[in-house]
Amino acid sequence: MDQAEEVNHAATWRHSGVDDLDAIMEIQSVVHDLLPERREVIADKLRHYGDGCLVLRGRDGIVLGYGLSHPWRLDEAPALDTIMSRIPDDSDCLFIHDVALLPAARRQGASKAFVERIRTLARRDRLSALALVSVYGTTTVWAALGFELRLVPAMAAKLAAYGETARYMVAVVDARAD
Repeated sequence: MDQAEEVNHAATWRHSGVDDLDAIMEIQSVVHDLLPERREVIADKLRHYGDGCLVLRGRDGIVLGYGLSHPWRLDEAPALDTIMSRIPDDSDCLFIHDVALLPAARRQGASKAFVERIRTLARRDRLSALALVSVYGTTTVWAALGFELRLVPAMAAKLAAYGETARYMVAVVDARAD
């Protein structure tokens, strides 16, 4: 197991698949009760970019969290609860659509391990940045992982759908690392 996959001695990130949808939906109902997305929207992300969709499994095999990402355009955010028709051909960033951890999996390095794994994926796919919409006042968490706030006035209406605390954040991907 490489360092980016290791969270602690009890949990690791692995690729997710349709067999994980029930667990993902259950975690979403706990973590994102204010921002729910339909099952088919989650399945769509798995179908379009499976490499960027991961689940966090405990030593006992129980799914403790998930992370979903896909290529997108910088300074844009996909609409919530919307099926993508396709990934844009001119994608230039890896958009972290969601990272949701059950309380028992928090504060153990899982988010950092997810971001490092996704950063490696972005390098592989020659994407210059990671982007996300921080919700629930988590900007300090993301800032600690290398993300910076980015004001994009054209995104104001879309961000409003993510809630009052939604903030767009970006982290540059260093192509020379690894």
